[in-house]
Amino acid sequence: MQSRSGGEILVASLLAQDATHLFGVPGESFLPVLDALVDVRDRLSFVVCRQEGGAAYMAEAAGKLTGRPGVAIVTRGPGATNAAIGVHVARQDSTPMVLLVGQVGSDATDREAFQEIDYRRMYGDVAKWAAQIDRADRIPEYVAHAWRLAMSGRPGPVVLALPEDVLSGTAVVADAPRAAHTPAAADPAQVALVRARLAVARSPLVLVGGSRWDPDACADLAKFARRWSLPVACAFRRQDLYDNRLPNYAGDIGIGPNPKLASRLRDADLVVAIGERLGEMTTSGYTLLDAPSPRQALVHVHPGAEEIGRVYQPAVGICATPGAFLAAMLAADGPEGDVPWRESAASANADYEAWREARPVPGAVDLWRVVRWLDERLPDDAILANGAGNYTTWLHRLYRHRGIGTQLAPYAGAMGYGVPAAVAAKLLRPASTVISWNGDGCFLMNGQELATAVQYRLAIVFVVIDNGMYGTIRMHQERTYPARVSGTALANPDFAALARAYGAQGETVTTTVGFAPAFERALAHDGPTLLHVKLDPQALTMNASLDALREAGLRARA
Repeated sequence: MQSRSGGEILVASLLAQDATHLFGVPGESFLPVLDALVDVRDRLSFVVCRQEGGAAYMAEAAGKLTGRPGVAIVTRGPGATNAAIGVHVARQDSTPMVLLVGQVGSDATDREAFQEIDYRRMYGDVAKWAAQIDRADRIPEYVAHAWRLAMSGRPGPVVLALPEDVLSGTAVVADAPRAAHTPAAADPAQVALVRARLAVARSPLVLVGGSRWDPDACADLAKFARRWSLPVACAFRRQDLYDNRLPNYAGDIGIGPNPKLASRLRDADLVVAIGERLGEMTTSGYTLLDAPSPRQALVHVHPGAEEIGRVYQPAVGICATPGAFLAAMLAADGPEGDVPWRESAASANADYEAWREARPVPGAVDLWRVVRWLDERLPDDAILANGAGNYTTWLHRLYRHRGIGTQLAPYAGAMGYGVPAAVAAKLLRPASTVISWNGDGCFLMNGQELATAVQYRLAIVFVVIDNGMYGTIRMHQERTYPARVSGTALANPDFAALARAYGAQGETVTTTVGFAPAFERALAHDGPTLLHVKLDPQALTMNASLDALREAGLRARA
């Protein structure tokens, strides 16, 4: 072993954990790290971002795609506060992530030195662990623990602060070994209880979500559902856990779910929730299941013991990863004889397909037809990334995800996610088709990362749905305060021209029939393309126009 700088030890520790990409904005607080990266650029790519929020989103998206922590590095103070949004998303989305933050030197701490923040206090409530490394020889220890903790139980973000003098100082220390997932096996007695519950059920429903899934677990889910003839619903923005084309897919339960699916969950006598923490969005504001004791018999399978019974007291609570539970369920034969709910899976799927049927919308661009075309056109491994807003509902309702790792969407409902998440996806999976689906307000929150896509020549198709407003808030305004518009109107740039100014290809789409050829040209382009889709402001929601919402609001207030 040789003496190395703290920056070199940190970079070696990242490589020991199989990190391949480090997302960040350079800062003077971690210059030794930037220097150490020069010698390993063929193994660890430093992705230069344009704002720390974008870098943190990219790291979070990387964690979703790989199941191992995505890594971002930012400078102290302003850099760390900008990155906070990605940490919050990683927390709510149960995503493994590590945020590295440069810190003032040890000789200046607790003086409110330039840009100084106590990150243990700042991130203490949102991160799984927030720590400061005060000795260079302990960097491998802290990094290995951060990786293991970020992946264990309910995954989440870890924040490590790195004082300047620790990074520039030297030490002789060995690298820590690669951290692995901590297994969480299913208890055989509890699995037997689940099988017993299924044996007497009349109208069961499987609800899947959360993290700690992998391709094998998703394959076992399909086998389990098929063997037991069970309808399967996906939690909010977790539609890629189950092939949406399968005959027992029931749809997703998120914001504004299919009323028939919501009723099916509400009326079920047994709900088998696997991996999902049963948050507000998936339970329609905690109304589909009664708290603390649901009317339905609840089987709650989750890798984090602290999440079982947190809101809903289960009939059977199993602390296990989705894969471990499903493997245990498949270890024995399926039900003996016919099951009384056999027709419910087909019925649930029929309700889902009816929910996808097009409805008339105002304007020259019909997003029903646009997304249905994308559903038929895109390859099975296409990755779709989006942020938050009414524009996402067309995607969630109409697009059929084929497999895990094809949906990047924030459970936390954060805007500005779609652009940086798509950048991370294309870097990690360069052979996959990557689509960034954005609203006009959402795009401009992190649209500057289009420059990152240009810099790395990433062939991403960025779609910007432009209706000149913060549509979700306008929808709520018209329902609650009709005809009293405040704070939701947007004066937007020419997004296609903006893309060309960045060095990307840009086109404007003003009709439904114009979308497909523009999209094909985007796919053929060797680099990023932005499609500026002009949407009629009346097409505010999938189910009602702006005027219809206003009229309903006025009637309600009369």
